[in-house]
Amino acid sequence: MGTLAVLTLALSHFRSHRAARLALDGRPVALWGPNGAGKTNVLEAVSLLSPGRGLRRAAAEEMVRRPEGLGWKVAANLRSLWQVHEVETWAEPDSGRQVRIDGKAATQLMLGHVARILWLVPAMDRLWLEGADGRRRFLDRMAMSFEPGHAEQTLAYEKAMRERNRLLRDQAGDAAWYGALELQMAGAGAAILAARRRTVARLLAAQEGTETAFPRADLALSDPDGPLPDTAEGLAALWSAGRRRDLAAGRTLQGPHRADLLAIFTAKGVPADQCSTGEQKALLISLILANARALAADVGAPPLLLLDEVSAHLDAARRAALYDEVCALGAQAFMTGTGPELFAGLGGRAQGFAVTETAGISVLNEEDVP
Repeated sequence: MGTLAVLTLALSHFRSHRAARLALDGRPVALWGPNGAGKTNVLEAVSLLSPGRGLRRAAAEEMVRRPEGLGWKVAANLRSLWQVHEVETWAEPDSGRQVRIDGKAATQLMLGHVARILWLVPAMDRLWLEGADGRRRFLDRMAMSFEPGHAEQTLAYEKAMRERNRLLRDQAGDAAWYGALELQMAGAGAAILAARRRTVARLLAAQEGTETAFPRADLALSDPDGPLPDTAEGLAALWSAGRRRDLAAGRTLQGPHRADLLAIFTAKGVPADQCSTGEQKALLISLILANARALAADVGAPPLLLLDEVSAHLDAARRAALYDEVCALGAQAFMTGTGPELFAGLGGRAQGFAVTETAGISVLNEEDVP
C-alpha cells in the first residue's frame, strides 16, 4: 500500500505563525500546548492542501497574521502514493487564494486529486443536534474524499441555484431562462445525489465486520419534502412543476440542497441526536475511521486525518484505542491537545511538538511523545 503524508510544512504569516517549518516522517503528529498557542492553525494550514475553505471555512483575508497585514503562504512537500508533490497555496492582500502544484498554477479543485484529507473539529461535536446544513457539508466532504469531482458538481449546482433564486426573488417570468438553469441544476443535482448514496454505502460497508472500539452507525439519507427523483430529467421536471410555489417563497424549496444525513447508534437503536455527548463524539470518530478505511481500500493509501482536540469527551481507554486504530491504519494524523499526557501511549509511534506563544508569535519545538 502507498502512503499519503506531509513531509515538510512551511507557514509564512499564517494566523499566529510568523514563520514555522516542520520536518515530518509520515508518522502521526501530536501537537500540544495551551489554548490559543496556535495548534489548530497548523491543522487549518494542512486542511488548505485540499479543495475548499479549510476546516474553519474562513475567507482568505481572515488567515493573514495580524497586525502585519501581509500576504500569507502555506507550502508543503506531500507524498501522494509513490510521488512527491510540491504544493503551495497563498493569498496576497486584497486578493483571493491561489494554488500552485509542482511549480504550475492550479485550481483548488485540482488539490483533491493530490491529497485526500478528513477532519474532525470541536465545532462538529454538535453535528447531530444542529441544522441539516452542517450534516450535508460533512457528507459532501466524505463524498469528495472518494470522488474529487463531487466538488465541481456541488459548485455547479450551487451556482445555478443561486441564479434561479435570484430570478425567483425578482419575480421573473421568463420560462426559457428558468428552464436553462433547471437543466444545469438537474445534471449536477443527479450526480450529487448519486455520489452521496455511494458514499453512505461505502461507509456502511467499511463498518461491517470491523472490530473497533467505536460504535457502528446506521446511516440513511433523508429529504424533508419526500424522496427526490434519481434522474436529471426527473429533477428538471420537479423544479419546472414547482416554479409557482418557489416564486411565492422566493427560493428553491426542493432539491439536494435540502437533504439530511441521519444516523442511529446501531447497538442501542438510538438516533444520534438522542445519544449522550460522549456517544455522539464516538459516532463521529467511528465515521471518520470508516471513511479512512474505505479510502485506503479505494485509492491504495489512507487519507490525512486532522483531529483537533480529539481527546475531548473521550476517556483514557478510548483515547488509547483511537491512537491504536490510527496507527494500525497507517494514517498520518495531526492531533491536538492541551498537554502531552493526552497522547500517553503513542510514544515512538508519533512525532510530538510543543506549541507555545511568545509575544504573539507561535513557536513549535519537537519533543518526545509520552
